Amino acid sequence: MTRALTHLGQAIFVIWAAYTLTFLVLYLLPGDPATILVLSATQENDTLDQGQIDALRAEWGLDRPLYEQYFTSLWGALHLDFGLSYETRGSAWERVVTLLPQTGALAAAALVLAVVFGGALAIAANSARQRWVRRLLAAVPPLGVSLPGFWIGLLLIQLFSFRLGLLPASGSSGAESLILPAITLAIPTGATLAQLFARSLEVTLTEPFITVLRSRGADHRRVIGHAVRNAVLPVLTMVGMLVGQLFAGAAITETVFSRDGIGKLTVDAVSRFDGPVLLAIVVVVSATFVISSLLVDLVYPLVDPRLRTAAKARRTLEPAIGAAA
Repeated sequence: MTRALTHLGQAIFVIWAAYTLTFLVLYLLPGDPATILVLSATQENDTLDQGQIDALRAEWGLDRPLYEQYFTSLWGALHLDFGLSYETRGSAWERVVTLLPQTGALAAAALVLAVVFGGALAIAANSARQRWVRRLLAAVPPLGVSLPGFWIGLLLIQLFSFRLGLLPASGSSGAESLILPAITLAIPTGATLAQLFARSLEVTLTEPFITVLRSRGADHRRVIGHAVRNAVLPVLTMVGMLVGQLFAGAAITETVFSRDGIGKLTVDAVSRFDGPVLLAIVVVVSATFVISSLLVDLVYPLVDPRLRTAAKARRTLEPAIGAAA
């Protein structure tokens, strides 16, 4: 119970800190959303109506002191009310939630591809008999990490859309439109996982229990199977962290593929200083990161029986310790 409350407190703190930091950055950045909106409507610097700008600033509460703006905004955020979007005049929260399934599907597909690609590459790099094959496979993850996401996307569009005509180059309708963006997002993520998993697997293969298995005549496949189960724990931690990174990386991917989603919405909101939308996005992404981290904590004992044993021992000893005290 204490551990659950600790995790809950940490989760609330992370979301609050991300929200507060974003609010302060938006306040300190040069620029004024009211001026940008009026300017985009008139298209002429000389025809800016200062009275109209002042009216918009008063309507949005931007003329109030910083502390008043912050606490008013925070109170609304606690009720999932982030105000109206400066651009559309509609609910900022509804605008984000409407696009959440699109980015969620992209992130989920990319995560599955990354785990499969990274895991298979790491296992192959440690299982290959020939030394040159192991070296070749070990060189792939650093290459995948170094490739820019937008470059990967443009290369896939050029090959599979323009030359082969197999997949759409843009859009967000249908499963086919998800394939290229998911691959684009999965390559650097899978390469990161492959680097970590390959290193963890390499260290695990030198552990004493592996020597015991081999001395008992276990074949190479069985040895790798036991090593994978023990080496996967650091990867689980990284997966929990990468979920939030996938949502952040979606900004570039969705822009390259002209795909509707939170990532593309973030780019548009930044360009227009749409604070309510940006704050709603930060809360959604932070909550996603926190939930994924909590899920990883729940999966840990299922993968490593030693954690279950330790937790059971603590539950057994706590009453005795309390009675002794």
